[in-house]
Amino acid sequence: MNFKDTIKTCLKDKYANFSGRASRSEFWFFYLFLIIVYAILFLFIVTVSFKFLWVFGIFVLGIIIPALAVTFRRLHDINKSGWFIFLPFPFEFIGRVLEKSYAEDILALSVVFTFISIGLYIYLFFLYCTDGDKKNNRFGKNIYKKRKKRR
Repeated sequence: MNFKDTIKTCLKDKYANFSGRASRSEFWFFYLFLIIVYAILFLFIVTVSFKFLWVFGIFVLGIIIPALAVTFRRLHDINKSGWFIFLPFPFEFIGRVLEKSYAEDILALSVVFTFISIGLYIYLFFLYCTDGDKKNNRFGKNIYKKRKKRR
């Protein structure tokens, strides 16, 4: 899937579609698009006026659902549940709560929870980079099947 098709697929065809599968190219092209738009909006806000921060806010609110959807579909492609994206959050939350404590023992425990959440983020990044299943899985049909050309 190319860059243009990815944007069309994620923002129009599968805006809130959390089922099915997404290839690595669809996932990474969509996140490349997000980074480019974030950079342009950030530069626009910094160079023109901070009054345009609301444009950035509206974009972020509008892009949350398709970003979550393509991430769910990417995890489905490797036969993992989309809920895996939430794995680091409980550890991160506990770590942040424990940081508010002033006892040294509890602060050390906070560091442990922070390292666990970082490890889980690395694991998720590894999953995003993993090849998709080349066969049907519980989340959908094979999206990598070579189609025969008609003559």
